[in-house]
Order: sequence, then C-alpha cells, then structure tokens
Amino acid sequence: MQKTLRALATTLLTASLAQAAPPTFTPRWQIDGNAIRWQVGDTHRDQLEMSGRQVSAVIDYGSQADGTLLLTRTVVWPMLRTIPDDTHASLIRKFGPEATPAIMIDGVQAAAERLQQVRFDGRLGLQSQLAPGLLLTRMLTPSPDEPALVERLELVNNGKTARRYSFAALDYSETTPADRGTHGAYVIAVQSPRREGTLAPGARVRVDVIISGRLENEMVYVDGDEALQARARKVAQWRGDLVLETPDPVLDAMFAFSKVRAAESVFATRGGLLHGPGGTRYYAAVWANDQAEYVNPFFPYLGDRAAVQSALTSFGLFARYMNPDYKPLPSSIIAEGRGYWNGAGDRGDCAMISYGASQFALAQGDAGAARQLLPLIDWCLEFTRRQRDAEGIVHSDSDELEGRFPAGKANLSTNVLAYGGLTGAARLNAALGDQPRAAALQQEAQKQRAAIEHYFGASMGGYDTYRYYAGNDKLRAWIALPLAFGITERQRGTIDALLSPQLWSENGVLTEAGDKTFWDRATLYTLRGLLKAGELERSMPYLRYYSGRRLLGEHVPYAVEAWPEGQQRHLSAESGLYARVMTEGLFGIEPTGLRSFSFAPRLPKGWPRMALRRIRAFGAGDQGEGLDLVTTRLRPGQQTQRVLVRLNGKTVLDIAWDGKAPLQVTLPDSLPN
Repeated sequence: MQKTLRALATTLLTASLAQAAPPTFTPRWQIDGNAIRWQVGDTHRDQLEMSGRQVSAVIDYGSQADGTLLLTRTVVWPMLRTIPDDTHASLIRKFGPEATPAIMIDGVQAAAERLQQVRFDGRLGLQSQLAPGLLLTRMLTPSPDEPALVERLELVNNGKTARRYSFAALDYSETTPADRGTHGAYVIAVQSPRREGTLAPGARVRVDVIISGRLENEMVYVDGDEALQARARKVAQWRGDLVLETPDPVLDAMFAFSKVRAAESVFATRGGLLHGPGGTRYYAAVWANDQAEYVNPFFPYLGDRAAVQSALTSFGLFARYMNPDYKPLPSSIIAEGRGYWNGAGDRGDCAMISYGASQFALAQGDAGAARQLLPLIDWCLEFTRRQRDAEGIVHSDSDELEGRFPAGKANLSTNVLAYGGLTGAARLNAALGDQPRAAALQQEAQKQRAAIEHYFGASMGGYDTYRYYAGNDKLRAWIALPLAFGITERQRGTIDALLSPQLWSENGVLTEAGDKTFWDRATLYTLRGLLKAGELERSMPYLRYYSGRRLLGEHVPYAVEAWPEGQQRHLSAESGLYARVMTEGLFGIEPTGLRSFSFAPRLPKGWPRMALRRIRAFGAGDQGEGLDLVTTRLRPGQQTQRVLVRLNGKTVLDIAWDGKAPLQVTLPDSLPN
C-alpha cells in the first residue's frame, strides 16, 4: 500500500512539473521578401509604431465589419515639449478621416475604401479597392530627418476605360497656445495639393499628405519622394548590417525587423541623440533599464552611428548625477536631459548601468570610449557595494517593475545585475591594462555569485531554482536572469520551472505564477538564457512559437512591452532584447575584451548551417565587410561543427568544434581591409 501511495505521489509530482508545450497558432501574415503581408479576408485591426529623428507615429489600421478601411494616425513630436515638461510631455495629435483628401471619381464622391492588402517593410502599405477597377494604395512613413509623417496616396486605374478623378487640397493648420509649450507656440499642419485629371487605363497618380509639427517661428519643408526614399535606404542599411542567416525564415525576418525598431527610435533632442522607448509616452528621455541595460549593449553589434552615439549620450546623462555622498542615480532622465524621474526609488539602477555600460564598452571595442565610461561604471559599483548587507546581498527599494509586483528589500534582479556589472568591469579593466583592479573585481564578482546562491537559492513551486525575495512563495519570471548571466548552479531546475505550465503561457513567460500579466522583456531574457545554457532542443519550439506569433500573428511585427499595462505597445528596447536572443543566446557571444569575445554557436537539430554576418562590434567599425561568424555541421546527426570567423573577408579562425566549451576569439589590433 505504501509503495502504491509513493508511486502515485511521484506520478502527481511529475505531472505537476511537466513542461508546457508551446501552443500553436494560425499566422495571419505571410513573409513577402523583406516584408510581411496580410491578405485581408476578415475583420481585424492592429497598430504599429514607426519613428524618425524628430517624429514618431503609431498607426492604427484594419478592416472593419463592413470591409471598409480603418485608419488613424497618432503623431508624436518628442521635441515639441508641453507643460509640465515631464516624462510624457511630447506634443501629440490623433488624425482620422480628416487627414485624407476628399476624392471624386467621375464627378461623384468616392465610396469608402475596402481594404484588400496590408504590407509592411519598414513602411506601411495599405491597398484598398476604391471603385470597380480603381485601387488606392496608401504608403505611410515617418520622415527620417524632419518632424513629419508622410502618407502617399496612389490611385491606379486597372480598368479598361479612362476615369476622371480629383483630390481636394488639404490645408489644415493649428497653433497651440504659447503658454502650453516649453518653447512657446507650436504649429501643427496637414497639407496636400489639389490634383485632378483623367486617369487612362493602366495609369496612376500620386498625392502626398504631409502631417508636420514645428516651432511657430520655424520653417519645415518635406518632400514626399525624398522622405519615402530616405526611409527605404535607412531600413535597407539596418537590414544590411548584422545579418542573421538560418534555415528558419521566421527567425531571420523577426531579427531583421527587430533591428529596425531598435535603431529607428533615436531622437535628435536638445540634449543630444537619445534612444526612446516610444509607445506615445516615453520619448526624449532615457531609463537605466530600457536604454542602459536592454538596448545599449546591442548597438555596437549593429554599428549604427546614431544608435551608438545615443548610448554614449545616455551614459553621459547618468554620469552627471554622480555625487560624493553616493545618493542614488535617477531611474530616468527626462525632458531632453533637463530633468529626472525617480518615483520608484532605487530600482537597482546602478547595477543596471554598471552592467550595461561595461557590456557596451567591451563590445564597442574603443579604448577611448571605454575610459570615458569607466568613472561611471566605478561609481555605480561603489554605490552598489554600499547597499550590501552582512550576507553580501544588495538591497534596493524596488526593481524595474517599480512596485507592480512585490520585490522585498533585496531582489534577485538587482543582485544578478550587480554580478554582471562586476564581471563586465573586471574584463574592461583587464582590457585597459589594470590587471590588479581586474583581479579584485573578478574576486568580488565570485563572492556576489556565492551570495546569490546562498540567499536566493530555494525550492519554489516544486523546482530547485530561486526565490525572488525573502518571503517570496510564487515562481517569478526573473528567475531567468541567472541563466542569461551564466550562473549555472540551479540551471536544471530553473529551466524546468520556466518551461512549466506555472510560468509558460501562450504569451510567453508570466510575471508571476498564478497571474495573467506578462512582460516580453522577461520572455526574451528567458529565451536568451535557455539558448546560452545550451538548451537548444527544449527551447527552440518556444523561440519559434514566440517569434512566429509576434511577427505573423495578431499584433505584429515586433516584441511588445506588456499586458494588460500598455496594451502591448511596441516599445523599442524590447526589440533590442529580441536581437540579443540571437547574438548572445543562439550564437553565445560574450565580450571578454575590447578585441576579444567568446562564442558558442550551437546548431539546433536539423540545421546544417547558420551565420551571423557583418557584425560591427569589437572594433570592426561601420565600414568594410565587418565580422562574420559561420558554423556548419560536419556530419548529419552529430554535434561536430566547422566554425569559421572572418574579419573583412580574411580568416581569423577556422576550426572543428564539438559544440561544448565556448570558443575564444581575439581579433588583431590592426584590422585587415
């Protein structure tokens, strides 16, 4: 009887610890070259964000119940600041049908557009039937450099007879009250020319609608052709660097779009180039998590000059708040650098910054930039030391969720980031020639790691993993962080917990077991950690599912912020985190010096080959062919791979690899041409 009970108990425990299978979904969109395409056949609406240097736009679009086009444009001018000049002080306006010129066909008001196809390649194309034989295509794009949204309307006659047409002129203008803006009055304008004539069979005619915002005493001129072409060139540039090549077109396409969203959201503020999360709320400001921790460490790999400069600007803004009393740095610096927000207290921000700044400096491969960042990194490390208790655990008021979920007096996130900051700083000091300092920091990092294991290691939900804080009794998403940072003491139990039905859901990893809230950042850290740990066969179905759902599902084509908060806004730093799933997860790249890195490009089962090309990190710069990492399976069904590293077309490493211990690469100081 006792054996039967024990067997039953084991069966029940095994069932409770089962791995949650990734659900299936039917794609709404298809990959279409460098674009994704939705062939409209039902009622559906969605939104996406696009950004330029001086403007951002969230476009709501879709097919209504009667088949007609739904279209609204929420336009944000981050540098046209409103009062009070706080985090959310960007000038914003929403434009609906009034921003479309009235269209007449053969002297009669055109019927409502019936949406047929939506295509997105970095510019949003909406194709509708306007009348029998007449198609109207809208192409929307932010101006890359001017404070304007461009919407091109193109009318095409696919019929057999000529048609008379007319587009009425648009000339709307609004001047905001001077006392409502930090820089006085602003002028918002919607303009398009009148155009009329006869459209022969096979012919087409174009009209550009320009939605702009400016200072009252400023002139803005936007050429529609130039803006559309410049946007296409910019997107092509982002696509052309840091290219992922795998046998899975969904992963390749999701990675390509993630680069666009991460890099486009850089704004020319009065405080310098600043990356902003977006979402109609977060612009002309930087955060210790979104910028310093999430996206800045990615930018050296892509090599976009403006993005790299935005990272340096953001770290420079944080450095202004260093002080001799070691009072906390602000969580966010807002209003183009003129103010700050610190409403959640110390979120472990210095741990975020020391980690992000050291990773950025190493990957950028520039000794001058590294020395420039070192005082900020050192200050943040010292601040973090002063928050340690007798057990070696770092205390903070909250974490990046800012009190939305309990975090106790000391949380796992802050402590793992502190470990990451120490490890990165040790490598950076070694690269700059200070070996004694590097050794001391590395020793401190190991003590931090041991303290994490001693204090946070626990059995949670039946898994040998981590508690998030003292008193925590529910599994939390951020148990993924140790995996992403190479902390392996509880790897097996943590992986099992993350992929269990308690945490994994159809929307990725839940913030807390038993809740429905999810934040994509946690799922992306999870996927990165699983791949970094070498758990390819278990994790690849989840990566494929997540990527397919975000790229081709109901809300596309980017990683999102959260739900229910924000209703899944396309905040841009999350796209940087997705890209890092591939660079640091799938390829296992880890900076070890200004010209050196380790990597472990483990091929999933069934993949004969994969590559990451035109990498701009580790001093490779933004010219030439850059750095290529290519791995090919030598024998079907076996782990042995041929790994090739090439710099500007010249071989640096060519080796047979067993797929186990990471490979070490040091690039020459003098880069080959």
